[in-house]
Amino acid sequence: MTATIKSKAASVEFRDVSKIYGTDVTAVDRVSLKVNAGELVTLLGPSGCGKTTTLRMIAGLEMVSSGSVFIGDNDVTLLPATDRDVSMVFQSYALFPHMNVFENVSYGLRVSKLGKQDIQEKTNTGLELVGLAGYGDRLPSELSGGQQQRVAVARALVLEPQVLLFDEPLSNLDAKLRRQVREEIRELQTKLGLTVVYVTHDQEEALAVSDRIIVMRNASIAQNGSPRDLYEQPTDSFVADFIGEANIMDVAINSVDAQTGLAEVRIGDLQLQLASRDIPVGPAKLAVRPNRIILSSQASGSALAGTVSKSTYVGNHMEYVVTTDHGEWFAVSNDVDATHGVGSDVNVQFSERGPVLLPH
Repeated sequence: MTATIKSKAASVEFRDVSKIYGTDVTAVDRVSLKVNAGELVTLLGPSGCGKTTTLRMIAGLEMVSSGSVFIGDNDVTLLPATDRDVSMVFQSYALFPHMNVFENVSYGLRVSKLGKQDIQEKTNTGLELVGLAGYGDRLPSELSGGQQQRVAVARALVLEPQVLLFDEPLSNLDAKLRRQVREEIRELQTKLGLTVVYVTHDQEEALAVSDRIIVMRNASIAQNGSPRDLYEQPTDSFVADFIGEANIMDVAINSVDAQTGLAEVRIGDLQLQLASRDIPVGPAKLAVRPNRIILSSQASGSALAGTVSKSTYVGNHMEYVVTTDHGEWFAVSNDVDATHGVGSDVNVQFSERGPVLLPH
């Protein structure tokens, strides 16, 4: 009878967790979060924001300075890593170079003293799941980077953990392979119903694999939401600029309609009616994604007059920098045939779902 890899997915919860090194270095500052069972949540942020420390505290590789960590209904705050039923896939893969693929994948099963037949079946099932059936006799040095990553994933999967953790798993792969492996990870997570906490600093990667993204900044949570929420409704200029590129400009809100919640904003001759998002009359910021900017040779309606200062062909789209009296705007267009050359006069307008107001 063939063994199967079973999901024992459990939730993960941080309650007011802090991690302080020494007397004054706060790596994580009073973070509260919850990852639901069967959910893939990405911790995203720049280097030093606390995301990897948070992941290591879930794993038990770092102990919390204060607060509580729960896996399922169990308080694991004081438990060592060996007692947490958590598996981790490291950035470096951490494969044993002197062991073949089968021995690497089965290592944890052998340590747990599972029966020989069960080890054989579970290891073969794990290799089959990650598309490496028949590779058991090869050494890690005989595999590509993507295949080594799959071995590391299989080694974690066969332990049937309650929570699977990924620490920058794709950073050593080239761009094409990164896209392929992230799709495989997402497919496995969905197929097996795994609880996954995934750490990356790559925004595109986070948007592609996640049910939910937690953006971290300066040891705390800046915003928590679905990929679409974070991309289209960032709470501040940091999140807007970090999740994809954004043009961020200082503006003034002239009035807010209390009934509709719409704010009137004017930039030169361009008048906008935007959701106020509870931002009062006065100074604010405007965020506009480059692909939500429309450039045209002839204006229809109100527009900003500008001149193209950079025009770059990058294969499947054009990138433009447009200089106006109200700052420089970076725009992206999928039209690679009818292009705007450097020095061209253009009118800048925004798509209907383009601009978002942010607090000043």
